[in-house]
Amino acid sequence: QLVESGGGLVQPGGSLRLSCAASGFTLDYYTMGWFRQAPGKEREGVSCISSNDEMTYYADSVKGRFTISRDSGKNTMYLQMNNLKPEDTATYYCAVCALDDSPTFYFPPGAYSWGQGTRVTVSS
Repeated sequence: QLVESGGGLVQPGGSLRLSCAASGFTLDYYTMGWFRQAPGKEREGVSCISSNDEMTYYADSVKGRFTISRDSGKNTMYLQMNNLKPEDTATYYCAVCALDDSPTFYFPPGAYSWGQGTRVTVSS
């Protein structure tokens, strides 16, 4: 199971840190990532981090502003989001990630649906 948190309302230029807490499996064994879904828009892969932390992926729209990381001791993944823009407004989900030509997302082990996500709203 994956539980996302940390979203909220922030002004343009502000920052948020999203958390993805895992239970029932070890995050370190998997390439993990974040995707987002805004109303009326297609799902967008935001960022992924490989199981050995040696490879990361960022969508062009967030490069230089977002940083993905994980804490093995807490079995938790993070997404630090800086210089937020209105177009970052969406619900953010964490999931297992496959780094192909473009990232593909999968349910975590033992799960058959996405988590509840965490809502990010960037507005003045």
